[in-house]
Amino acid sequence: MTSKSVSREADDILLATDMIRLGARLQVLQAETSLSYDRLARLYREVRGASPPKGMLPFSVDWFMTWLPNIHSSLFYNIYRYLDTFTPAKKSYALVQAYRLYLEQSEAGLHPGGSPAEPVLSFTRAWMLVRFFESGLVQLSCCQQCHGQFVAHAHDPESAFVCAICKPPPRAGKTRARRKAHASTTA
Repeated sequence: MTSKSVSREADDILLATDMIRLGARLQVLQAETSLSYDRLARLYREVRGASPPKGMLPFSVDWFMTWLPNIHSSLFYNIYRYLDTFTPAKKSYALVQAYRLYLEQSEAGLHPGGSPAEPVLSFTRAWMLVRFFESGLVQLSCCQQCHGQFVAHAHDPESAFVCAICKPPPRAGKTRARRKAHASTTA
């Protein structure tokens, strides 16, 4: 082995470890590193203390268009785009850094007990979102009211686009968990 291939392998191990800690699935690790499936599965068990989850990756573009996932995915993608464009971090490294920043920013949504909430956007979904942008299935559209950039279906007309923050759906935020938490704090 040459020193260059050893360095590449060490970089891939560090990248895979970071991704595993952030919740990446094995398929994501395979796509982003040159490590073998067996090596990644062993690394996953070592880092997480459990076998990697089985099953297909989420593949629907429509999930990103619902109101809360759209807000979170738009936040993440704008961070990712900035890092990939204006910093030395590119592609996978920008993805990892952007997801960490997204978690930091979305951590404000703590449960009433003070424990951190499960992030709306998982690392695997964040990775899929980047893939959807690369394949031209989604685009960023500018909200006509707040002028923010939000995830939208590719080729949707942008002339009358209003984001989910400026025009939330009528039942936005009225989930069972939120009602239950509110009832327990008022009791």
